[in-house]
Amino acid sequence: MADKAGTGHDRSDELLFKPNERILCFHGPLLYEAKVVKAEMRDGTDPDAPEPGPHYFVHYKGWKQTWDEWVDESRALKFNEENLAKQKALKQAALQASKKRTIVVAAKHTPKPESESESQSAHGQRNRKRVRESSVEKTREDAEDGLQKEVKLPIPNALKAQLVDDWERITKDKLLVPLPRVPTVAQMLEQYQEYRRSSKDKRRSARRDDDEIVDEIIDGLKVYFDKALGNVLLYRFERYQYKQMLDKYPERNPTEIYGPEHLLRLFVQLPNLIAHTNMDDDAVQLLKEHLSDILKYMQKFARSLFAEEYENASPAYVAIAKAT
Repeated sequence: MADKAGTGHDRSDELLFKPNERILCFHGPLLYEAKVVKAEMRDGTDPDAPEPGPHYFVHYKGWKQTWDEWVDESRALKFNEENLAKQKALKQAALQASKKRTIVVAAKHTPKPESESESQSAHGQRNRKRVRESSVEKTREDAEDGLQKEVKLPIPNALKAQLVDDWERITKDKLLVPLPRVPTVAQMLEQYQEYRRSSKDKRRSARRDDDEIVDEIIDGLKVYFDKALGNVLLYRFERYQYKQMLDKYPERNPTEIYGPEHLLRLFVQLPNLIAHTNMDDDAVQLLKEHLSDILKYMQKFARSLFAEEYENASPAYVAIAKAT
């Protein structure tokens, strides 16, 4: 990727990682060893780099420089024993998950093979590739092969402004999203499904199987959110709140506690996650269309979905959050 930085400022005291530091970095759902090449604090004013906050230009160990990229701080972890254990656990989980369906079933949208033998051969090749890409013993070539797709999911400008406001409230003002949220992620997605089904515009629902695809995407989003929240969707100041919520509501999934504010952050990360699936181009395009439709819904009903006021953190919370 090109070395293209956003608007940065020399506020190195606010940066968690320094140039030349060895780190672990999320690329999609997995962690890889990387080195920080550059570090900068962005203010969100550059239209080519609208996400504010700390950003790092990283080089993945053993990968070609074409995979060097700018990442935000939520994707970077300290290189220590605890996070190395997390890296191993994620690889093992990916190996198990490789046998299950991804956010949509690509097979539903791929052209039918000319013969049964060709179908069996193609299916076998996909299975072998899936196992190879998620193997704990993945080689550099396998990793690069698994990152060939470049997926872009445009975020509407109004929602970009929401992301900036969300970041400023939490990282600068030391406020917290009030939890549990109303609506929760699960409730909002259910509301979207009802809205879509009752909409007078039936152009996207004309086919019988379209509703089934949307239901599958919604289920996939919930799974992705539950798995990604604690890993890549929280700011450092929110991590103690996350622990509090898990302790207080052990019977609930994150989708039943957190709301649209954090779901919107997932949409920023989704292109990287989708790039690691084995979906063909037609399936990816179909998925993007439905995800864009959800974003339009969030933009249309933003006033009722996003919290108007964040809550103040207690002095005790601030002290614990700084120490963790």
